[in-house]
Amino acid sequence: MGRGTKTTDFLKECMADALLRLMEERPPAKITVREITDLAGVGRVTWFRNFASKEEALTCKLLFLWQRYADEHALHTAGNYTARNAADFFAFTYGIRQILETLCKAGLQICIYEAFYRIISFRADEDPADCYRRRFYAYGLFGLLTEWQKRDWYESPTEMTRVFYHLIGSWSLG
Repeated sequence: MGRGTKTTDFLKECMADALLRLMEERPPAKITVREITDLAGVGRVTWFRNFASKEEALTCKLLFLWQRYADEHALHTAGNYTARNAADFFAFTYGIRQILETLCKAGLQICIYEAFYRIISFRADEDPADCYRRRFYAYGLFGLLTEWQKRDWYESPTEMTRVFYHLIGSWSLG
């Protein structure tokens, strides 16, 4: 008998949280799967059933956090992210900045980018132009976030939203 989706998601998040806690002490390359699963209170098989890598676990954690944020803020566009959601994006990322700092310190910015791309690109059957637009948009948001983080989160989420809209100017907000 298989586990339900809620149970599986809970276990995935427990393992990702354990990894993040261990990353406060040492780099991910020096953390074993056994240490992660012991701290999370699950077996090693659970890790390998759910993740191919530590990066995948961390990306999954960011996706869970976004979904929770979207649910708490009644974002009807949680699975349909557009440029109109910029204020939500910057408020969300500001709220999880400690996790983002941990990932950047460990050189795992790819997890952040991958999560953003998955949030933005939820459909697989899009036309090529839309796929390119979404990839470009995800990289743009990632670039802004990276610079904001380097500036020690100096600007507020509202100011970052203004920066974003200024930069995209006359782009379609579709």
